[in-house]
Amino acid sequence: MTPRVKIIGAGLAGAEAAWQCARRGVEVELWEMRPVRSTPAHQTGDFAELVCSNSLKSDSENTAPWLLKEEMRRAGSLLLEIARACAVPAGHALAVDRLTFAAKVTETISKEPLIKIQREEFTQVSEDAITVLASGPLTSDALSQEIARLSGSTHLFFYDSISPIVESDSIDMSKVYMAARYDKGTADYINCPMSKEEYDTFYDGLLSAQSVEEKEWEKLNYFESCLPIEEIARRGRDTLRFGPMKPVGLKDPRTGKSPYAVVQLRQENLRADSYNLVGFQNHLKFGEQAKVMRLIPGLENARFLRYGQIHRNTYINAPTLLSEALQMKEYPNVLFAGQICGVEGYVESIATGLLAGIQASALAQNLTPVPPPRASAFGSLTNYIAHADPKRFQPANITFDLLPPLETRVRDRQQRHKQQCDLALKDFDQWWERAGQIKEPVLPHAS
Repeated sequence: MTPRVKIIGAGLAGAEAAWQCARRGVEVELWEMRPVRSTPAHQTGDFAELVCSNSLKSDSENTAPWLLKEEMRRAGSLLLEIARACAVPAGHALAVDRLTFAAKVTETISKEPLIKIQREEFTQVSEDAITVLASGPLTSDALSQEIARLSGSTHLFFYDSISPIVESDSIDMSKVYMAARYDKGTADYINCPMSKEEYDTFYDGLLSAQSVEEKEWEKLNYFESCLPIEEIARRGRDTLRFGPMKPVGLKDPRTGKSPYAVVQLRQENLRADSYNLVGFQNHLKFGEQAKVMRLIPGLENARFLRYGQIHRNTYINAPTLLSEALQMKEYPNVLFAGQICGVEGYVESIATGLLAGIQASALAQNLTPVPPPRASAFGSLTNYIAHADPKRFQPANITFDLLPPLETRVRDRQQRHKQQCDLALKDFDQWWERAGQIKEPVLPHAS
């Protein structure tokens, strides 16, 4: 087999891109350096390993994450299909058993005859070869230098955090209750309620806890929506109560009242033997984490399967480098996908991988890539990537702010969002019929 497309990185974006190429009869060489060379955040050599959370965001109809997933479903996303097969209870969100999910993605991709897997570090990019760079936020130093050579500019870095995970049988269930915010979906979250006195004790303990390499971290440039809890807490005593510990919509069924603050725990796997602390990413020393987290009601004797950690997140200044087709402006055969291209979040990474796979397939078949329409969720992401202010560029999640506003003002937010979703899907379907569909039968793949 002579691969026609090289895909670098078998994370969420790379695995999806490889699958989309194979669906279109295009041979792929998929490079993944793990487990030969690991990263500070990954624990396995499986493809599409989730390191921060196990949630793929809201599944509530006519929300922005739902819209993006609906476009992905219509486009035949493999990873979204596997995610639904590996889903765990999470209220109105789509969350997965992360180990089962990664194992299933690895198995499916590995059985595809059109995908040749290279388990080694990739360090040299040919500007003429059709290549999708989906190496993720933990791109190796050698490949980072190669991308810097291609881009002709210095990389941007920010630091991201991952949340702790506790064993479920170490949670004191007599002190907690099950609920979903505003009773949306099923009551799948464990909620640890706090009184004002308990919150104040936790807050003071958090601020006094020692961070890892404290002086070095003081100058870090965090992604705003992934701030460590201690960084949020330093902005004021009540900031956590209006952020990850917000009690609104989480009435305690035992009292009928909302607590002063609440910590939510989300199920990690189908066995329900582990839970992660939602929004509790941090960079405290492990011993300090255990001491502070055990101040939370119900977690006094918690056993930690994983502590919160900090790791480097790498991304390019996409508006200066990429087109709406995710191609480099200077080297059109080189495409970027996933977090390295300037999106934030699992769903967004898969979506850009899907797009990059389609566009790389078009190039391999001597066709011109067609960017998705501006009104769609796909198009709104690529529009942001290609046209945001390069001086203030930061990775973005899919939100209604990225979608174009309606021509006429609609005051009711739910109705406004529904109309935006309807228009987005209409334009998406027209684009997909023209640019995305598989025109000819492809070789059979392993199921």
